[in-house]
Amino acid sequence: MTMKNIFLLLVAFVTLGCTASDQPDSEPKKPGNIIFLIGDGMGLSAVSTGFYFGDQPSVFKRFQEIGLQQTSSALQKVTDSAASGTAMATGTKTYNGAIGVDTTKASLQNIAELLASMGWSTGVVATSTISHATPASFYAHVEQRYMEEEIVVQLLDSEIDFFAGGGRDKFNRRSDSTDLLSHAAEKGFTIDTTGLPAPGTLSADQKYGFLPQAGSMPKMIEGRGDFLPEATMLAISHLSQNQEGFFLMVEGSQIDWAGHANDGDYLVGEMLDFEKVIAAALDFAAKDGNTLVVVTADHETGGLALGPKKPAAGQPGYTNYAEIEPIFASGDHSATLIPVFAYGPGAEQFKGIYQNSEINHKMVALVKGE
Repeated sequence: MTMKNIFLLLVAFVTLGCTASDQPDSEPKKPGNIIFLIGDGMGLSAVSTGFYFGDQPSVFKRFQEIGLQQTSSALQKVTDSAASGTAMATGTKTYNGAIGVDTTKASLQNIAELLASMGWSTGVVATSTISHATPASFYAHVEQRYMEEEIVVQLLDSEIDFFAGGGRDKFNRRSDSTDLLSHAAEKGFTIDTTGLPAPGTLSADQKYGFLPQAGSMPKMIEGRGDFLPEATMLAISHLSQNQEGFFLMVEGSQIDWAGHANDGDYLVGEMLDFEKVIAAALDFAAKDGNTLVVVTADHETGGLALGPKKPAAGQPGYTNYAEIEPIFASGDHSATLIPVFAYGPGAEQFKGIYQNSEINHKMVALVKGE
């Protein structure tokens, strides 16, 4: 054998070896569970609050895979929560106000329904009413978000296995005088209107709903306590009993309301609470090793910036660059790009810049191994 042939043979072996060893790393890993966390109204400045106002290092520092999503709805440049929630839940953009339907008002399959058909358990948690726009996008199909009484009827008929949030009045103080809570058992649900039990106390073969408030949950600065992180951990404990997998959507609902109100203290309180939820999800995912965690928002609210602190009105002095404070440009939603943070199997797929509807497509493709 000539030296030329020997050289060519060595090159072939090296090439084959590199191809074989590199191939597995080029294929996205398939997650066994998905925890999808939505900070309603949470733009990049809201994400930044934990770096300046928190007692602990921001939980966002734990993420290595980060992307950006564009939130515009099908018909409007500035989205509302219903259209954006539906885009992320179904993978299809729609009009503002729509819940689980497209621009022709035809129903769309959402990711919770898809995964339930594959044997996964599913859940939704929020600090708004559980029938509010974002959580509703993951189980309901109505033409307008304000149809909350119809939305909760669909919740009890849905494949959702666990829900927790406010909005008890939508079940038992209805315009049609129907008490849905008294019929919940017929739908397979055990409903608790008093509080949250400890994780590990729920039966694997039972569906649960927790409705501790007639309306929305209180603000953090008005004493809500650890409802959201505790409800999240309870949901994970319950849903993870299913060996086929689980999907959980948790919304930090009132970040948005703080932005609408231009209330910095309200917003910081909601963001620090949402960081606790993210930490709980990441801790579970790190231990489990098979759970994808995706954190994003439906849109930004308030045109929030973190700027140098200015002297009080009528007081002499200069702007203080040593201190910062929340500054709002608007009382409404904005069209700014929104960060997407991912951790776990397939997290690298969420890098880049894309439409909000692509978040659904990325999650579904990972689960299907596509």
